[in-house]
Amino acid sequence: MNFIDVQQNFMDYIKDPSRPLPDGIEARRMKIYRELFFNNLDGFISNAFPVLKSLYKEQDWLDIVQKFFATHDCRTPIFIEIAQEFLLFLQTEYQETEIDPPFMLELAHYEWLELVVAVAQDNHQQKLIEGEEPSLECIKLCVSATSQIAQYAYDVQHISPDYCPKEPSEAPQYFCIYRDLSEEVRFLQLNPLTAQVLAYLSQYESLSYGELLDWLIQTFPQIEADVLKQGCLQLLTDLSHKGIIKEFIAQ
Repeated sequence: MNFIDVQQNFMDYIKDPSRPLPDGIEARRMKIYRELFFNNLDGFISNAFPVLKSLYKEQDWLDIVQKFFATHDCRTPIFIEIAQEFLLFLQTEYQETEIDPPFMLELAHYEWLELVVAVAQDNHQQKLIEGEEPSLECIKLCVSATSQIAQYAYDVQHISPDYCPKEPSEAPQYFCIYRDLSEEVRFLQLNPLTAQVLAYLSQYESLSYGELLDWLIQTFPQIEADVLKQGCLQLLTDLSHKGIIKEFIAQ
């Protein structure tokens, strides 16, 4: 057997101990290797999805992580990317069972976004907008690189072992997960109009207030232009105070 085959047998057993024990290696040593790899992986995933984990019995959670470990072709050792790989596994490979909550995928996505926001790099072309009443009409506006907008059917921000909804909410739930001025990860529940404004603005590197207002007037012709103008200006001011909306500085 060549060295590549030896390596493959070693990795196969590490992932799934029901496979044959590699030749020439005692079971006790392989058990140590396997526990080291698996415990590290479980630690990464459990830290990334603490609420999701809390909804399962310990062995049930370990069984899910084991399925991921054994079957998913994970090619990265980077913490944030392992969390993303686990989310992808749940979305595309994992077969849900009766013990899985109906909101499992949405909760996992929400917790992953919290991690994404926590480690996101600041964009050096984005500058905090200062002042209680900033002149937003005169600058280019953008959504902060440390903010993410999401829509869910369940009110994921409230889910815990004591609150596990069985049915979706009556209306879609809109959120902005963002890093505040103290570098803490926060979430802001949005009304549908605010969510649309942020989603539209996030499609562009930057927009002027006039460009954003023109889009609003075209999109919501049933609302008076003056009402949209004042409402949009106040909304952007409030979001700029949270660091969600920033000024874009062209290079």
